[in-house]
Parts: sequence; C-alpha cells; structure tokens
Amino acid sequence: MDLRIIDTGYFHADGGAMFGAVPKTAWSRRYPSDEKNGCVLAMRSAIIRTDDGRVILIDNGAGDKQLKRLSYYRFFDLIDLSDKLRENGVRPEAVTDVVLTHLHFDHCGYTVQRDSSSGELSLAFPNATHWVSRRQWENFLHPNALEAESYFEENMRLVEEKGLLRLIDGDTPLASSVELRLYDGHTPGQIAPYIHTPERTYVFAGDVIPLAASVSPEWISAYDTYPVTSYDEKLRMLEEAAREKQALIYCHDAYTICTTVKKVNDYFVREKKITPSAF
Repeated sequence: MDLRIIDTGYFHADGGAMFGAVPKTAWSRRYPSDEKNGCVLAMRSAIIRTDDGRVILIDNGAGDKQLKRLSYYRFFDLIDLSDKLRENGVRPEAVTDVVLTHLHFDHCGYTVQRDSSSGELSLAFPNATHWVSRRQWENFLHPNALEAESYFEENMRLVEEKGLLRLIDGDTPLASSVELRLYDGHTPGQIAPYIHTPERTYVFAGDVIPLAASVSPEWISAYDTYPVTSYDEKLRMLEEAAREKQALIYCHDAYTICTTVKKVNDYFVREKKITPSAF
C-alpha cells in the first residue's frame, strides 16, 4: 500500500486559542507566532492506495467557498486538491473513499465545489463513499453554540442527497490496512484513521493531537469543546502510540509532519521525526 501526505494550504489561528490555558511563555518555546499572536497552521490531508485497489482520501482542507466569511483566519497557499491529485496520477473520480475526521470547515470544505459562474454545487469526489461518525453528523446537524460557526451545511448536504454518506457508530475496519477509530473531546465522534504499513502504523491524529507541540496531554486547545474528555482521549492515543512505536501524523503542524512518541516517567515527548512520502 502507498501512503502520501498532502498539505492543502495554510491559515492563521490565535495562539491563545490553540493552546488554551497554557501561557504564551510556555507554548512560544514550542510553536512560533507572529506579532499578532497568529500561529501558522497546515491543513493536512493524506491519500492511501491499497493493494486491493482502494483509493482513500483523509480530510480535504477548507476549499474556497467560505474564504470571505472566514477571512479572520488569513488563509494562504491554498491548492486545488483535484489538480494536485491528477498531477500525481490519481483522478478524483477514482477516489473510492473519503474519510472526514470531523466536519469543521478546515477538514471538509473541499468536499463540495461551487462553480464560480453558475453557483452550482458538485461533489469533488463523485464516486467516493464519505465516512463520518454518526455522533459527528448529529453534531453537524444540531451543533452546540461553541461549534456552530465551524460548520457549513453546504459542505456536506450534497453528499447525503447523493447517497454517498456512510455513518459509523464505533471503531470500523475500512480496508485490510486501514481502520477507523473514534475519539471525543475536540468534537463528538472524531475519526482517527490508523494506517498499517509493513514498517509501522501511522495514526492520522486529527484534532486529538493537532500539533507536535500538543503531545503533552494537558496542553488542550480552547477549540476543544470538552477539555477533560480531550485529556483522557489524548492519553488513550498516546499510551498505545508509545507502547507500539506508532507514528503520529499532525494535521495542523506547519513545521512537523509526523513523529513517534515515547513515555518518560509520567510524561510523553516527541521522539523520532518521520517523513512519509508527500505529493
């Protein structure tokens, strides 16, 4: 099987929001920010081609439909994901599965495209089954007050109308080399894909652990709607990653793509940098 990483673009998020109660004197030693306290974040995606012919896309970035409404985040260097895939021999029509870790705009915005002249909506990956957890879907339809502005109905409704939405209720095997596990905290029912290769297991950690700087379990983002649950879920992911020598792919870290982690006494630290192949 083949795993490749794609950065779909970048945006700025407030450092205080990204690191919550952790003071800037601490987090600034691990992650840089600009004069406005803005931290550059990646919108990382992954493409997996399995031995049995599956073409699996994990997340797809913000797209371009809502950029004016989201101008606060100062997006830059956005790519056209379909063009990027074609350049690397993957037709959008050949994508069999789209796994959406969750439905915040920066993870699923490219799912549905809007024609610039007609305004008509179309699916970016028209033949793909789109995998979402049932708890996340319900949260998308009826969001709590803290997440409402992160969801846009136009990003997903067409997927449902076309019968391409697949909801999961628990940990689910997707292919012989890919399994989907559920984690709460940042948002209900976030999917973390576990990708098993001959060398190691890669964990697409999503917003469970969005940055290498966030490996410390108590470093919880203010964007996490259930912080105590986030702490427990991070521990669950980290304990296994350290024990099994798994590699964590950080979906938002603009400087570090992937590392292993190790446990030192009661602490977790980044260990070895891993560089998966990139488009």
